[in-house]
Amino acid sequence: MKCRAWTFLLLAALVAGSALGQTQHPAEHGAGHPPPEQTTDDFDDLKGLSMESIQQEGKAREIAPGSVQISSERQQLIGVRFGTVEKRTLQKVIRTVGRIDFDEKRIGIVSPKIGGWIEALYVDFTGRFVRKGEPLLTIYSPELVSTQEEYLMALKARRDWAHSPFGEVSKGGDLLAQSSRRRLKLWDISDAQIKALQDSGEPTKTLTLFSPFSGHVIEKMVTKGQFVDAGMALFKIVDLSVVWLLADVYENELTDIRLGQPAAVRMAYYPGETFTGKAIYIYPYLDPQTRTATVRYEFANPHGKLKPEMFGDVEITVHLGDKLAVAEGAVIDTGVRRVVIVDRGSGYFEPREVRLGAKAGDVFEVLDGLLAGERVVTSANFLIDSESKLKEAVGGMGHQH
Repeated sequence: MKCRAWTFLLLAALVAGSALGQTQHPAEHGAGHPPPEQTTDDFDDLKGLSMESIQQEGKAREIAPGSVQISSERQQLIGVRFGTVEKRTLQKVIRTVGRIDFDEKRIGIVSPKIGGWIEALYVDFTGRFVRKGEPLLTIYSPELVSTQEEYLMALKARRDWAHSPFGEVSKGGDLLAQSSRRRLKLWDISDAQIKALQDSGEPTKTLTLFSPFSGHVIEKMVTKGQFVDAGMALFKIVDLSVVWLLADVYENELTDIRLGQPAAVRMAYYPGETFTGKAIYIYPYLDPQTRTATVRYEFANPHGKLKPEMFGDVEITVHLGDKLAVAEGAVIDTGVRRVVIVDRGSGYFEPREVRLGAKAGDVFEVLDGLLAGERVVTSANFLIDSESKLKEAVGGMGHQH
């Protein structure tokens, strides 16, 4: 609108000047000098022109409010640099810290199914690695001894009753032997141990407990000579071949986290080495103090380098796809809006409000306000924006009467 007003004033001045030239008095040209011959050439450029035709022919240019014109010399002086709005394959990196923890699914408790006294303790310190099937301890239980004796008696009775003419009694002997054997099995006595009992014919005084899986002993709750009840926890064993990493992610970045998404962690303990895992769970609540949510990652740990309670730097790469992007340096963030200075050519610069999406590295995703291929100012844009605001302010004061 300002451009149109100026163009109108320019046209009026030209018309007025031409009319004034036609009405000048002969005396004004001095004695002996006839007035110049008046022609219609002065109006040729104005004949049949309207504001629309002037703009179409390029004789006037629509300039947005707040636009400023800066000469090339001044642009060089203040250090103006340019960038181009273009489509890019964007990815952002979320950086945070994480803590290594046990995989809760790989923690097991060893407890006896019968009470008694610990006679031998083979695994006698915390941290020791045990393999599946390795003996942990031996336990003396009077109840176990009596059940073995009952089983041996049932076997002897079955053999004796096998030669008896009373078939019903022989069936009773089988039932008693089966009942005693089942009770021994429920106490985790193996088939090999039961066969050894049958072959020797003598009850064993103690029961050996074996490790049900491989792992490290992280808790030992028993000592040699101690009496333990059935069901009492004796060892806590954890398999560290797979561990968890718990990372704290700020709430404004949670929308970028997906299950199965990879993450890389670097430890100060292992310079130059990177470990890779994947997200397996996002906790459904935030820490009210830090405003973060915990994301659980699973890491393979075949060599045991990742130890629980270690801290590391976590990088989560988020792929955003092909998006229209503008350089971070081109964006002026006022706190209320975001503005980009667009180069309109011929030294004209237009401040334009834009709507931006995610920040990926040193660029922003453009949601609205810019088109692909437009040239924007990436350096000294604050100076241009300040001059634009000053121009608007002065223009507003000039219209106040």
